[in-house]
Amino acid sequence: MPVLLKHQGGDIGSNELARLKKQAAILLHLTGQPRSELSLLLVDDRQMQEFNHLFRQRNRPTNVLAFAQREAPEIPGGLGDEMLGDVVISLDTARREARAAGVSPGHRLAWLLTHGLLHLLGYDHEQSSAEAERMAEAEEALLHKLQEHERKSKMTQLAVNVDHVATLRQARGINEPDPVLAAGICELAGAEGIVVHLREDRRHIQDRDVLLLRQTVKSKLNLEMAAAAEIIDFALRLKPDMVTLVPEKRRELTTEGGLNVKGQQKKLAKVIKEMNQAQIPVSLFVDPDPGQIAAAAAIGASFVEIHTGRYCDAPSEEEREREFALVAQAAEEALAAGLRVNAGHGLNYLTTARVAALGTIEELSIGHAIMARAILVGLEKAVAEMRAIIKQASPAFT
Repeated sequence: MPVLLKHQGGDIGSNELARLKKQAAILLHLTGQPRSELSLLLVDDRQMQEFNHLFRQRNRPTNVLAFAQREAPEIPGGLGDEMLGDVVISLDTARREARAAGVSPGHRLAWLLTHGLLHLLGYDHEQSSAEAERMAEAEEALLHKLQEHERKSKMTQLAVNVDHVATLRQARGINEPDPVLAAGICELAGAEGIVVHLREDRRHIQDRDVLLLRQTVKSKLNLEMAAAAEIIDFALRLKPDMVTLVPEKRRELTTEGGLNVKGQQKKLAKVIKEMNQAQIPVSLFVDPDPGQIAAAAAIGASFVEIHTGRYCDAPSEEEREREFALVAQAAEEALAAGLRVNAGHGLNYLTTARVAALGTIEELSIGHAIMARAILVGLEKAVAEMRAIIKQASPAFT
């Protein structure tokens, strides 16, 4: 196995671990080392300080250390002998540097991994200013290739929001239709995720629904929620596959716009930290605004979900084109900041293909359009039709 990953200290979620390991394997291929083995060790600042003291005579933590096989000492916790070498990354330092640079932790980790790998391949920025410049250029080029590889190999996925099934049930105050059963049908029809919004006023989805969905969903459960204490506690106990923080107003019919991340960075950063400690990835629902995306990256979000409502609801072709351009640009900026990108709100059978074709978006969250069509053609067919639209539009398919 080319990448040997060991998490020995510091906070990181399981999804981020899997992505980092996959990125390491891609980088080995991109650098012409597909058969080489790479040991990647993730530690905290205390452990990194010990490594620096032992091997570099520096009594402080640093962000990354690299030991090429020709020079590698026997690292405590190392994962093998016959390999390209060892890269050791401090997750604590990586998070601090990400905040200072206004990028996501995932973006910073990818840079540190690339930096360490180039050291193993003979680059050394400490030799001279010319070598430092050569290494910086190689880092930039390799990171760009990594991003392009991830984009081209990515098939946009469909996550179905089943809130409207609960809305219909609550209209009569009875037990039918059941959103839990609807979620199962959606998965059987090909949905790669299920989305529910547990609102503070419990107007549609109920606690019972979410608890049962956590036990029955086989793909991925995304819990939309406000950053309210009661809902936060519920999510920490539930441990969904991810949470999406959204703004919430009691008088709105549905979520009307993105979070003001810039205006509440301290509050949202605290929620993200709590979720990360519970290994729950966090997405922030934002308008296609560069400032909001930069703020999301700065406070440590793993994802953003770009609000597509104004694109979908645009009253004229000119305005729709303008709004689509904003969505496309926002997705690019989010990727550049190291964020993973989802999108949703208002997408239907006419507006979805263009967004899926961007190649920058991992997942589309769609509810109302699918449920409306399901009344006419059945839920299984409605989901399958939407999934076919997304699949055919995705760059990985074409």
